[in-house]
Amino acid sequence: MNKTELISSIKKNKSFLCIGLDPDVEKIPKHLLDEPDPIFEFNTAIIDATHTYCVAYKPNFAFYEMYGSEGIKSLEKTIRYIKINYPDKFIIADAKRGDIGNTSEKYAKSVFEKLECDAITLSPYMGKDSITPFLKYPEKWAIILAITSNEGSSDFQMIECKNGKPLFITVIEKSLKWGTDNNMMFVVGATHQKDLISEIRKLIPNHFLLIPGIGAQGGQLEEIAQTAISKDIGIIVNVSRDIIYAGSDVNFAVAAQIQAQAYQKNMEKILKDYELI
Repeated sequence: MNKTELISSIKKNKSFLCIGLDPDVEKIPKHLLDEPDPIFEFNTAIIDATHTYCVAYKPNFAFYEMYGSEGIKSLEKTIRYIKINYPDKFIIADAKRGDIGNTSEKYAKSVFEKLECDAITLSPYMGKDSITPFLKYPEKWAIILAITSNEGSSDFQMIECKNGKPLFITVIEKSLKWGTDNNMMFVVGATHQKDLISEIRKLIPNHFLLIPGIGAQGGQLEEIAQTAISKDIGIIVNVSRDIIYAGSDVNFAVAAQIQAQAYQKNMEKILKDYELI
């Protein structure tokens, strides 16, 4: 999916919501545990209930890999289900890869050729050759970790470099030489201060930002929009737990649908307020 198509999808759906598919058998409704593939059953119920309200899904690979080969099968089936039934959805592989060049080439083949995802999250800390293999695929996206929403994000990302800038700013500036706003996005956590996010947006006015940290992690949607939204919308906001675990009984999918719809309605209002739809 190219940038024009992504923007068009956001406008069509009146939403920039990405739903994180992070299934945990200890949290999913107990009645699903009797199914041959509980993870897949959980995911498809969530997807069927929420697809109207989002533009993207983001399976977090750790929640599948922890179950070994069976978990990988569930991941593959989930991605295939989305592509067959909802082909207009943007699929982000939340894998946070980042290794030497020849290894990254294999990761890129896995995610873009085998799984046919649209994008992948990447750690840039091994440098250019760990990222460029992912940028060789037309209409695919490298989503680079800039500043994340977790508690320990400041351990390294905020360290001041010799140039006087925090490390995450240096990462963004360096990586801008590797790709363009047509094949590269950046992860920017919603839990950070408005002035910091505003600084990032000034540095990269035309790139899309993938924004986690809304909902369970405390980030506020309206505050993020004030500083992060661009003339081309430019943001995809991820929500995981707050939607997929909105309910825990047999009506869990309905609860997820209601929560996703609430997010979509807020996003529609924001898009109208900024005259983007």
